[in-house]
Amino acid sequence: MRRAGPAALAAALGAALLVACTTAPKPPPVPEPTPMPPRTEAPLPVPGDLSDTAPLPPPVVRGHSRWVPVRWAELPGFEQDNTTEAWNAWIKSCERPGPTFAPLCSEVRRLSLATPEEQRAWMRARLRPYRVEPVDGSAAEGLLTSYFEPLVDASRQPRPGFGAPIYRPPPTLGQRRPWYTRQEMDTLPEARAQLAGQELAWLADPVDALILQIQGSGRLRVTEADGSQRTVRLAFAATNDQPYRSPGRWLLDQGAIRDATWPGIKSWLAANPQRLQDFLWSNPRMVFFKEEALSPLDAQFGPRGAQGVALTPGRSIAVDPQSIPYGTPVWLASSGPVASLQRLVLAQDTGSAITGAVRADYFAGWGPQAGDFAGRMKQSLKLWVLWPK
Repeated sequence: MRRAGPAALAAALGAALLVACTTAPKPPPVPEPTPMPPRTEAPLPVPGDLSDTAPLPPPVVRGHSRWVPVRWAELPGFEQDNTTEAWNAWIKSCERPGPTFAPLCSEVRRLSLATPEEQRAWMRARLRPYRVEPVDGSAAEGLLTSYFEPLVDASRQPRPGFGAPIYRPPPTLGQRRPWYTRQEMDTLPEARAQLAGQELAWLADPVDALILQIQGSGRLRVTEADGSQRTVRLAFAATNDQPYRSPGRWLLDQGAIRDATWPGIKSWLAANPQRLQDFLWSNPRMVFFKEEALSPLDAQFGPRGAQGVALTPGRSIAVDPQSIPYGTPVWLASSGPVASLQRLVLAQDTGSAITGAVRADYFAGWGPQAGDFAGRMKQSLKLWVLWPK
């Protein structure tokens, strides 16, 4: 508040004496300030008729797939899934949404704290389920496999017990296509010379290096040159452009094993160490990596998939993007000896072996338990895309 000076006070007193017999006019009343309305977000759209009895639209051909519209009741387990677990994955997709789903992302974010019942009601109001089939109309039952982010001990320097290198892309990678095969990288002097100095770290087991390359990413507990340890992430950087061939299929074709899971393969290798090099060379494809820091927040999610967003364990899948666009919510149903899955997932990644309409790779997470799950998963699959109306 500003205070009045002495001269002003004297003048005011004189004026008061001169007008002692009169009444000073009252100043006009100051109007009460108009209260500001509380800031609120626009309400989410109120679901309309959720009876799901309206006529269905015709099927849609999408790249390698055919989408057949269905009733929500066809989705097995839809009423039982805890969809709130999938909402984090959906919010991740909204970091890089495609043009179809971008308009819904504000509503998706505001539903992050909603109940599963509210989330399902919103999906019924906004989306329509389509059964995914091969474009030729053949059987709609496909294949579900799983992948994971390995967690492996490593050394920054080669030392006894750690002799299997993991590489960053060599500078000459783009000068020759395809680049050298895995066997040529191990045997040709010119290939070895181009890889020299590109080692990111050394692992104890070359089979673990192969698993990292097949999965396309991983976490390393690295012992640095000074003896300190830290955990970093290996992210996919490039390949040698050679075709991928499954080492497990190579063993099956030879009649060497019947159990082509990673536990079964490692058991066979332990009994046949002289066959290790042939086993590794059976897959000519090599993956090169880049190293990324792993913050506490990053450690709660998987690596970035092909959509460019971090993967969520149990709620992200890899698909053929020619059949299902990245960022699409998908209803997945699979039942078999490894797991019974009926849940909402997000299409956020792809892989060289993930081709066709009804084909998905389920991201299981990281570490040994996820690796055991992923190594055994191979089951029948049904998929439904949830597409805006």
